[in-house]
Amino acid sequence: MLEYETSDETLAVIAGRHGTSAEQVRPLPPGVANRVFLLGDDLVLRIPRTERFLPDLVKEAEVIPVAVDAGVRTPEVVAFDDSCSVVDVPYMVLARARGTDLASLEPPATDLVFRQVGRELAKLHRLSPATAPALPAVPVEDGAADPWALTNRLFKDGWVDAVTAHWLASWFDRLSAYLPAEPPLVLVHGDIAPQNLLVSPQTAQLKGIVDWGDAQWDDPAVDFAKMPLTDIPAMLDGYRQENSEETSTPAWEARVLWHHLTWALGRLPDPVPRPDERHWTAPPASRLLGLLRFFASSPPAPWDVLV
Repeated sequence: MLEYETSDETLAVIAGRHGTSAEQVRPLPPGVANRVFLLGDDLVLRIPRTERFLPDLVKEAEVIPVAVDAGVRTPEVVAFDDSCSVVDVPYMVLARARGTDLASLEPPATDLVFRQVGRELAKLHRLSPATAPALPAVPVEDGAADPWALTNRLFKDGWVDAVTAHWLASWFDRLSAYLPAEPPLVLVHGDIAPQNLLVSPQTAQLKGIVDWGDAQWDDPAVDFAKMPLTDIPAMLDGYRQENSEETSTPAWEARVLWHHLTWALGRLPDPVPRPDERHWTAPPASRLLGLLRFFASSPPAPWDVLV
């Protein structure tokens, strides 16, 4: 599929529409779906790489205002134009959240940041199909991956041996006992990962959650699947500060671990990001498998694995 051309002339036209000169347009690290530019000091321009990613941009334009109204820290949409009436590509302009993404933050973030992330997720997860405005671009999760089939496929393709496959299947057997028959559907971000969390290096304050292209109606526990496992306890602590009723049981923690393990195993066959691109991330499967292996001889309660 051909990529949209992002010429200097196109960037200059977009910059001019937002009171910025062409000289003030600066590229930021690109993502898989979008090219990203600073327009001056206060605005961020995002342009989809190909037509394939335009629906995600449409979704973001729909979801972000709803998340902002819910009190979630995320940069506001300044403009969204898919008319191609002035420039030849669809684009979105967002207010800039001044911060460094968590993936590149040094020194490493403290539990304070992860508790803030948890509180923001709790605000977002108050939105359900019954309580949120109409969001026609947001899909309902179309069926969770079958982890037993995934494990069997990894075995047949040579990624894990028979003993490990059996051991993993037994973990899913054990965790499945904690899963609700019908988990609640809420609005989830879908890609809560370190590179999508902007943090102030000076204050360790969360400045914003970005990249809403994977938003959908789903089990709230999925929003914990892509963060490092060691950070989940602090996130859950912050989550409970905003929403204590639904997350105070072992069943909720088991759901988090279920999605975490399923996601990590799904990424196992393709663990290397594309060169020079910021890629969707997952907790390293090897690290997660190592943690579970450590507890294999005497399996603890699900929460004990997280802590």
